[in-house]
Amino acid sequence: MPSEKPRIMSGMKASGALHLGNWMGALSNWVRLQQDYDCFFMVADWHALTTGYHETSDLPQRVSAMVVDWLAAGLDPDRAVIFVQSSVPLHAELSLLLGMLTPLGWLERVPSYKEILRELEQRDIHTYGFLGYPVLQSADILLYRATAVPVGQDQVPHVEMTREIARRFNGLYGPVLTEPEALLTESKVLPGLDGRKMSKSYGNTISLGESNQETTAKIRSMVTDPARIRRQDPGHPEVCPVFALHRVFSPASRVTDIEAQCRAATLGCVDCKADLAATVITRLEPIRSRRQSWVDHPGRVNEILAEGARRAEEAGGQTMEAVRDAMHLTSARTPDAV
Repeated sequence: MPSEKPRIMSGMKASGALHLGNWMGALSNWVRLQQDYDCFFMVADWHALTTGYHETSDLPQRVSAMVVDWLAAGLDPDRAVIFVQSSVPLHAELSLLLGMLTPLGWLERVPSYKEILRELEQRDIHTYGFLGYPVLQSADILLYRATAVPVGQDQVPHVEMTREIARRFNGLYGPVLTEPEALLTESKVLPGLDGRKMSKSYGNTISLGESNQETTAKIRSMVTDPARIRRQDPGHPEVCPVFALHRVFSPASRVTDIEAQCRAATLGCVDCKADLAATVITRLEPIRSRRQSWVDHPGRVNEILAEGARRAEEAGGQTMEAVRDAMHLTSARTPDAV
């Protein structure tokens, strides 16, 4: 039965097991949103090819690991459609059709295009697929007639691109596609072990599924205030990555105490890190417990993805019928002989 809730659609590039940054940046928001929205959550394995087309041998494992972390974090297949992008070929069909009417200049002006080219200058990603990924991203959203897309402020331009493409299509062929709104959600950017943004590309992450011992060892290795050389030196918590994680994971009263003790040099970095490790492990314990149950039952995960693909195909199929009719692409049906 169609849901009476407003619909949202979002996805993550298939990158494998998730880390704290993924959890606090998007996944925890998804878990909350599924209470009030009709949710479609997609593992974007085709998008993984836009910058990683040359390394696909472990793609199935990356997809599985990501879905396990989604389920462990609290995504509920009874309240959300969870599926893999390539399992619904309609994404490719709609992307192709939208690409026919998307001006080249729009793609070249996407804020992240040149930024990623610089970031990954060692890779050959001067490809049609990478340039055109915003069109595929728009197709992902428009296929399900989502009314909103949960994003942080930095991703609003991608939603606006989707709106522009939908507007251009509707202007040419009639009101078929839904223009989605950006649903701004709180998105925390976490520092990694080296103080830079937590990212797999930097190798500075704390994964949701690693052991407590690994988590403790990683936090123990984190950089701190570079000006605090000796235990008795007053600290500057505002520049310390360890304190930044305390602000996310520790109770507010404890954060206040840590800040005061750091500035007064009554709390050393070793003890501060141990406190953080214990707090993070406690926060992750429910996720890690659920995660193991999904790891032990891969067949159930596959069933969820198969059912999700079926439901996504059904919902997207209705949109594609309307798109084909609007573009007069249904003439391939052979008329009855007379």
